[in-house]
Amino acid sequence: MKKRRILATLMTAAMFATTLTGCGGDSGNSGNSGGSTNNSGNSSSSGKKDKDSVQEITWMFWDDLDATEDLISLGYKETIERFNKDYEGQYRVKPITTNLEEYYNKLNALVAAGETPDVFIVSPGPQLTDYVEPGVAAPLDDYLNKDGWKDSFTSDAVFTQQTYDGKIYAVPLNTAAACCFYNTEMFEKAGASVPKNWDEMIKTCDKLKAAGYTPVTISAGTAWCLSMVAGYMCEAEGVNLPKLADGSASWTDGKLENVCNKLVQFSDYFQRTAAGDTNDVATANFYNENAAILIQGSWVIGQINGSNPDFESKCGVFQFPGVERIIAKSDSLCMSSSTKNPDGAAALIKYFTDDTAQKYTAEKGGKIPVTKVKYDESVAPKQLAYVMDVFKNAKGTFGFYNESMPTTETGAHFDDTMVSVFLGDLKPADAAKDMEDYYNANCRK
Repeated sequence: MKKRRILATLMTAAMFATTLTGCGGDSGNSGNSGGSTNNSGNSSSSGKKDKDSVQEITWMFWDDLDATEDLISLGYKETIERFNKDYEGQYRVKPITTNLEEYYNKLNALVAAGETPDVFIVSPGPQLTDYVEPGVAAPLDDYLNKDGWKDSFTSDAVFTQQTYDGKIYAVPLNTAAACCFYNTEMFEKAGASVPKNWDEMIKTCDKLKAAGYTPVTISAGTAWCLSMVAGYMCEAEGVNLPKLADGSASWTDGKLENVCNKLVQFSDYFQRTAAGDTNDVATANFYNENAAILIQGSWVIGQINGSNPDFESKCGVFQFPGVERIIAKSDSLCMSSSTKNPDGAAALIKYFTDDTAQKYTAEKGGKIPVTKVKYDESVAPKQLAYVMDVFKNAKGTFGFYNESMPTTETGAHFDDTMVSVFLGDLKPADAAKDMEDYYNANCRK
């Protein structure tokens, strides 16, 4: 049933596919001469090769590599340029880029048109499932088991959310945690302290507001940003997603209603334009010092420091108050099952997890590496050390709420429901009933 729904969605998107052929640009040039050595120690070509013999590998990502200031994205660009240089005359990567809000719609359009990128980025969970179940993504075990590649990762646990029926369908690139980033200078001037529970969070926001600051910047225009905050509130209330999925718990037991009431209360401290602001705009509000707190994943470190390097010295990090676990996730790369160059596609994915790329992930991008690579903590962003402290003190992790539900459609429905509560279109009790009705109709047998 679900596979048919996924394929129907992909086919509906097909009509938009023809507009995508011009997306993105080359991040590196492939010349006609060879003889270079790649990361596997194999000669990428022998002697001079005709330009037509160079095999193109398409790689799809949710950021414009030529326009971005995000340090993680710039690191991905460097990795592609390095790959193109090492495999000159044999392979050449063609990036297909878009923005985060439109990424999956455009990817689905390409899939429906039979033009699936050779390598594409996904979030683990139901979104990855959408490409595994119809056979769009290829298993990667044979490649991971060669030359000790899999052994280079910190543990087999990093592949937990990428594994289906014992096979690995995506390779994680990094680990990030959702935290509260705050302007230490604003906190000091307002006499505010780092909150440890919900009541303290409200008091902190009151002090910041009284001092003339916008306490929190957030995006409701990018719905998952708001639902991520709601997910933390659900965690604090003891919402149990597995029990909700099997019907042994109900969304109408009062917990989600409490969450929605808190979300409405919290929204009094958001910037006035939160309803329409995108994730990028909300983040810019923070590093441009128009707001004191930003609740985001630690992938935002690269965006903050890339856009405003001077802000690093006043950017603190604390765990979302009132919870013992933290939201953690990783970006992952899939290989198309229809790629004409599986060896080249797998080699490209491997480049994103080699020591050079993983050191950059930590030392420049501020994200946690997924391999055993040693990096210089003294040159890494200060925020990374703060995030590592949050990880160390947390009692566990859990996933994004919209990525932890039975299907991507269910997660999107939760996102939209939280936005409706924020906008005042749904009362908290009605939102809880709406989620219960949706689960009964779509998620429970």
